[in-house]
Amino acid sequence: MTVTAVESAPTLPADGTPAPRRRRGAELCLLLLAVLLCVYGYCAVGLARHGTLPPDALRYGAGLAVLALAAHLAIRFRAPYADPLLLPIAVLLNGLGLVLVHRLDQETPHDTAAPTQLVWSALGIALFTLVVVVLRDHRTLQRGTYLSVVAALTLMVLPVFFPAVNGARIWVRLGGLSFQPGEFAKVLLAVFFAGQFAASRATLRHTGRRLGPLRLPTGRALGPLLAVWLLSVVVLVLERDLGTSLLFFGLFVLLLYVATGRTSWVSAGLLLAALGAYAVGRFEPHVHSRIEDWLHPFATADAGQGAGQLAQSLYSFAAGGMTGTGLGLGHSVLIGFAAKSDFVLATAGEELGFLGLAAILLLYGLLVERAFRTALLLRDPFGRLLVVGLAAIVALQVFVIAGGVTGLIPLTGMAMPFLAQGGSSVVTNWVVVALLVRCDDAARRGAAPTPAEPAAEVAR
Repeated sequence: MTVTAVESAPTLPADGTPAPRRRRGAELCLLLLAVLLCVYGYCAVGLARHGTLPPDALRYGAGLAVLALAAHLAIRFRAPYADPLLLPIAVLLNGLGLVLVHRLDQETPHDTAAPTQLVWSALGIALFTLVVVVLRDHRTLQRGTYLSVVAALTLMVLPVFFPAVNGARIWVRLGGLSFQPGEFAKVLLAVFFAGQFAASRATLRHTGRRLGPLRLPTGRALGPLLAVWLLSVVVLVLERDLGTSLLFFGLFVLLLYVATGRTSWVSAGLLLAALGAYAVGRFEPHVHSRIEDWLHPFATADAGQGAGQLAQSLYSFAAGGMTGTGLGLGHSVLIGFAAKSDFVLATAGEELGFLGLAAILLLYGLLVERAFRTALLLRDPFGRLLVVGLAAIVALQVFVIAGGVTGLIPLTGMAMPFLAQGGSSVVTNWVVVALLVRCDDAARRGAAPTPAEPAAEVAR
């Protein structure tokens, strides 16, 4: 996919309206606060575990500050009108993730992950900077709509040919390198869906017969929905990956609803999702075992076989109470091998308490809210749908992960954005933030509508 601008970059309003505020100074101050909070957490872990400040605390803070400054300079010179909250939120969440992974490393000296996670974070911020600098206009991505879906489907199918890890085929391992292709595929799918729905909104708005209070889609329009539903079920069966399937299908239905405004699409999507989940959950052993663990989280403990992962996660949340045990003083490592990935939120809940956990979830909520605000400001349909899709990726991941570790829904095996161990996830989420920054800068500049978009549509 090329990122060379084929259209003129958005320009500032020429109708006499005041130019938008840049607010880069506010962004820099918030970045400083985010770095200081992360360094404080790093020092708190050292004091709790060893009684002294970590000897490398200054080096950790300096490294994080340099990375944040590099990203800030890219925005200052290439996207000066972007929202000043997007980058500080991402830096704070990424920094807190490094602190939590480092804290869990103290319990597993034979399996340290924080240094590798720091390298992936640096790579993610470097890619963030590259996207902000090179991609001058988000609308150029629309030209690669079909290339995006081909690349996304290829990435999604790749893990099928590699051995399963912990029951799921979501990893590609080449020598000493391993990554999750599905993490990169979700961004490509957002680009594809946004481009496809922006080009065919009028067709999708046509509906067929009524069924009670619902107006059903026509058979021709329902075809793509059925195809995506079947594909998501196939991915779930072949890879045993409930998280990717939910994210894939949820992103499609949400963007379809935003593009058409038809609640019948949501109704049809929820019905198909329920049917697919019931069938696969009943007949696929790995998914069925996760559902059983969700329905009976304390079954193994009651049988005297020890608490399972979900039960240990619930114990961690209960032990944290309102204010938490303090960083470094919890026991969420008892969850096992997934403590740094699937269940890292349990560590936050135990050691930061309900208040700290609520603050983290509010950061995610604020990131999604700012993205939706950007979508309202954008004038071109592709940009609006792309931003909504990117925001939906973050929101859906947070919902299914937080819901899984708290027992609200079955576990999915996904990684919490920025917080959890996982290089593919960290890098992909930095790309998501970069695209949001680029789109927000265009929105606040007052980007002109594309030639295919009539003026009446902009006014609407």
